[in-house]
Amino acid sequence: MKNDSLKEFITKNREAFDSQTPPEKLWQKIESALPKFQKQVFWNSVSFWRAAAVVLLGLSSYLFFVKNNSKTEKQDVAALQGFNDLENYYSSQIAEKMNLVSRYQSQTGLTEDEVTQNLKKLEAMYLVLKDELGKRPTQDVRDALVLNLLVRIDLINQQLNKLDRPEKNEQKSI
Repeated sequence: MKNDSLKEFITKNREAFDSQTPPEKLWQKIESALPKFQKQVFWNSVSFWRAAAVVLLGLSSYLFFVKNNSKTEKQDVAALQGFNDLENYYSSQIAEKMNLVSRYQSQTGLTEDEVTQNLKKLEAMYLVLKDELGKRPTQDVRDALVLNLLVRIDLINQQLNKLDRPEKNEQKSI
């Protein structure tokens, strides 16, 4: 019943409630009674420290990956230098032995045989592998290049032995 009478009173006197405004000094009095709120310093805010942590994590990740990539690049350059030395050595060996083969063939009047054709095929395969090394310098490609050089040297040695045998047989018969 009390609620009903209060409701009735409010509805009857609604205009009287709405027409009155509190005095200005009352609000100032209420505001002075409230505890003072200090302005929060930006450095002490949680969002600042979160942002700083994210930036630090990003920077650390970037530096970590850059450092690791530079190590692998330095290792690749060192491995490539070692490979270049190896390639120069084997290439000079192949060139010397090919000169011997071509001299034997010109002296004896022999034409290109199967071994010489295989050497040319291996040379073509070597050029393809060399191109692949430029695109994707991996240890597997380097190993394939070295193996190609070794096989060519072996084939040239076999050819030299084959060309040298008839000469030895002729000397024994004399």
